[in-house]
Amino acid sequence: MVFQKPNVFPMSIHDNIIIGPKHHGKDKKDLGEIVERSLSQVALWDELKDILNKPGLDLATGQQQRLCIARALAVEPEVLLMDESCSALDPESTMKIEELMQDLSEKYTIVIVTHNMEQAARVSDMSAFMMIDENRVGRLHEYSETSQMFISPKDKLTEDYITGRFG
Repeated sequence: MVFQKPNVFPMSIHDNIIIGPKHHGKDKKDLGEIVERSLSQVALWDELKDILNKPGLDLATGQQQRLCIARALAVEPEVLLMDESCSALDPESTMKIEELMQDLSEKYTIVIVTHNMEQAARVSDMSAFMMIDENRVGRLHEYSETSQMFISPKDKLTEDYITGRFG
């Protein structure tokens, strides 16, 4: 799970990555390879390989978010959940995360939550539109291929949201 704001642990970059694999019983001899692989997957290895003992909290916000993604990838999940993972980032960092999502989607199922319709259109294959009703009950209004939903939504509420009539 990758949250809206980077939730880097107060430890080194290296230790942020290995905390999950260690908890899951990975052999110590494999941890170095896991760190390199995970940071490479998020395009941080070349930037950080010489400062792995530096605190993760010292990184720039965009780097912190990619570190959090690398930490999630270190345990080799089947599904990566991303909750508004670009909302606190500058445009350049957002672009890097979106490119990363595209690359990672080759290997992982990625579920993202976003209120950014342009981002949803850029990075997703399938989309779901959900809302909480007046009784505070979540309702799925539409689920389809992203291109279909954005061109010709079947649900009036979906259309109103996508076109900016509310929300």
